[in-house]
Amino acid sequence: MLNDPLADAMSAIKNAEQKGKRECIIKPASKLIGGVLKVLKEEGYIREFEFIEDGKAGTFKVTLNGVINDCGVIKPRYPVKYTELEKWESKYLPARDFGILILTTTKGIISQKKAKEDNTGGKLLAYAY
Repeated sequence: MLNDPLADAMSAIKNAEQKGKRECIIKPASKLIGGVLKVLKEEGYIREFEFIEDGKAGTFKVTLNGVINDCGVIKPRYPVKYTELEKWESKYLPARDFGILILTTTKGIISQKKAKEDNTGGKLLAYAY
């Protein structure tokens, strides 16, 4: 039973990383999951991902790097100002400048590093380190 597809996707990635697998399949696909995967790829946490159309919702085939120690979603999706990002980093990440927070903003789905550069806030979606 899928209540939160993003949480299922992040746990699939985490489980595949812990087992040492090189790729994992994420079902169902969505724009939100695609945006989070794009940020993970830009930050170097995954190698690549590919959308596969199956006539239903579609799937993502993710090629892993083997560098993710932990990842997950942040529930509830807290609204944050860019000035508060340090507080949330210390809450969800193990050390300063180690890992990323992923948030959704008016400029799309971005990492906290990009949000600090753009001086923009948003809602927290996920973390990875």
